[in-house]
Order: sequence, then structure tokens, then C-alpha cells
Amino acid sequence: MESIKNKVAIVGMGCVRFGENFDKSIDDMLIDAAYEAYEDAGIDPKDIQAAWFGNLWAGHTGQILATPLKLSYIPVTHTENACATGSEALRGACYAVAAGACDIALAIGVEKLKDTGFMGLPQTRPNATWSYRLSSMTAPAGFALMATRYFAKNNLSIEEGKKLLAQIAVKNHANGALCPKAQFQKEITMEMALKAPMISSPLSLFDCCPVSDGAAAAIVVRADWAKKFRPDPIYVKALQISQGPREGFMSQAYDYAHVEETRRAGAAAYAEAGIKDPATEISCAEVHDCFTITELTIMEDLQFSKEGKAPEDIAAGRYALKGDLPVNTDGGLKCFGHPIGATGLRMMYEVYKQLQGKAEKRQIVNPRIGLTHNQGGEPGAAVVSVAIVGNEL
Repeated sequence: MESIKNKVAIVGMGCVRFGENFDKSIDDMLIDAAYEAYEDAGIDPKDIQAAWFGNLWAGHTGQILATPLKLSYIPVTHTENACATGSEALRGACYAVAAGACDIALAIGVEKLKDTGFMGLPQTRPNATWSYRLSSMTAPAGFALMATRYFAKNNLSIEEGKKLLAQIAVKNHANGALCPKAQFQKEITMEMALKAPMISSPLSLFDCCPVSDGAAAAIVVRADWAKKFRPDPIYVKALQISQGPREGFMSQAYDYAHVEETRRAGAAAYAEAGIKDPATEISCAEVHDCFTITELTIMEDLQFSKEGKAPEDIAAGRYALKGDLPVNTDGGLKCFGHPIGATGLRMMYEVYKQLQGKAEKRQIVNPRIGLTHNQGGEPGAAVVSVAIVGNEL
């Protein structure tokens, strides 16, 4: 099977500020994200030859995108893959360009959740889609089970585990405070995290990402064209998606302390990109911290930490902004929230800026390779995207 490595490049990106965007419609956010990407790439809207649109709840066709952006009579594909929808849109655009179906493509994702009135995600799917769930289980409850299982597996008391998760929350809020497009731009203390209201024990308020509105976009071109658009394009090294069998609730073999789809997607992406030692070769990563326990387990599932050693690495500051492998340098889902269709592209926006040296106050030192990890579903029933990009061919 052929690799996509170094066949396509990202030459422009845009991202709106995520948050309670009651003053902006879906159209407004799509336009703002797209036109920032157009300007960044130095192109006109008429240069777009095809588009991939990631969204769950706005509508069922590509017209939701084509109408506000006036992308008339070109292919617009509506993609949907749970919380990995934004990454799926980028993947579609990249593969179309790599295949020669088009030379310049737009990948864009949007979601507007605050207007729904739901405290979490709207539950409007057919019952079969959610058939693996326990009838009364919420997302916080599902990940709370993961937290207690991880603690038990690694001989951590509940109090020790809660302090570990609080460290992740404090780190991400410190990063988010430096990012002007984050929903939450305020640091928190360990005391605030540990004394926050309980949501689903052992997960408290600061262990859970918020609901938000947002949009993000990318312009994808052939790699051999990239420097016609800008001197610092970002080259795609790997794009992998892993769909799990949804057996977690039914299998006694599942330990509930890892996500197999992340392990599989990560291993496949490393093989495609030629990464031998992720812990030392990856410069920065944006991972799907819908809950703090998710970020913790991802560190092991992506081989950044050895199994059972993530607590030590987190305590040592390995994943902090000035650590050996900065994770969620913009604050992650913890500070941006999770507008489903936009999150994967928002992650890539941060990695793109980091690799170009344009991340301002949160800029890390001399990055070369960046990774995004975007997860949909729950422990034992997930879809995971892992993308790897670099600033050199």
C-alpha cells in the first residue's frame, strides 16, 4: 500500500476563536475560518477545486458549506466520523490531492453546539449508533470508569490519581492562557482543580472539556507546488484512522485503561511517517483531552511514555510547554472545548503554527515533527485519527 508521505502540503490555515459564539452563525464561522486560510495561503476562493466539510449537526449535504462560501458547482463532500470528523475532512482533502483528483483543496470543519441548549453533546442519533452504551451512561461516566481502572491497574489511590489528573488540567490551562483563540484563557491552581465540583467521580469540573462553538480550515496542495504559495509549508507525513470493533462493554479482556484504536492508529502512522522512536522524534502533539484521563492514557498509547510510566513523566513536567515533548500547547480541548466537526482541524492549526515558529508566547524551541490525535467515541468503542506533519521534506 502506497504512503501519502510528502505527497501533499498544507499552505494555509484558519481558525476562529472557540467559545460561546452566540453572536456568530455557522455561516459566519465558516467564512471567518476559510478566509483566514485563503489569506494565509495567498489564494482566492475561486482557486479552490474541491472541498471536504466536517460537521455532525448542521445538515446533511455539502451545501451547508458551499452556500456561504459560494463554492458553486465544485465537488463538496460532507464528512462525518464522530469526534474525529475534522481530521476525516483533512484526510479526504489530502488523499484527493495526492491522487491527482484536484490540485488545491479546502478542508474545513464547523460545529455550533451552544445554541442547542444541551449541557453536553446532543443525543439525536438513531439508537443503533449508540447501542454499545449502557442505557444511562454519560460521557463523563464512561471516562470516569477509565480513570478508576487506570488507577487500580497502576496501584494509585483515588487521591493520588486525582492529583495526577489535576496536574494535566493545570498544565493545559496554563497553555490556554497564552492562546488568543481558546475559549478559556485563564490559569488555574492545583487547589482549584482538586476542590472543583464533582462531575462523575473521580472526574471533577476541571477534568472535563467544555461545550463550545468553533470552525477551522486548511488549504491542501501538491507538495511540489507548496513553495509557490509560501516559504514555510507543512508537509503531511502520515494520515491514519482506526475504527474499533465496539467490544469494550462486552469483553472481559478489555482492561478499560487504554484505547486500542489509539495504539493501532499511532503505530500505523509511525510506520507510514518513518518514525522509529516517537518519544524523541515527535516535537509537539495535540491530543484529544476530552477528559484529563484521556490525555494520560494517550501518553502511553502513543508510546510517548512507557506503559505505567505516564504518571512519572507528567509529574516531571515532560509534557509541559518547556518540557521534552510539549503536549496540547494551545490548551487542548480542555481550554478550547469540543465543537465536533472543528476539533481535528483546530489541532492541526496549532501544530501548523508551531512548526512555522508562529505560535507567539507558547512557541516551543526548534520543532520539526508534529502530531495530532483526534478521538471519537469512548473507551472500548472508539474511532481514532493520528496525523503526522513536518516542516521539512
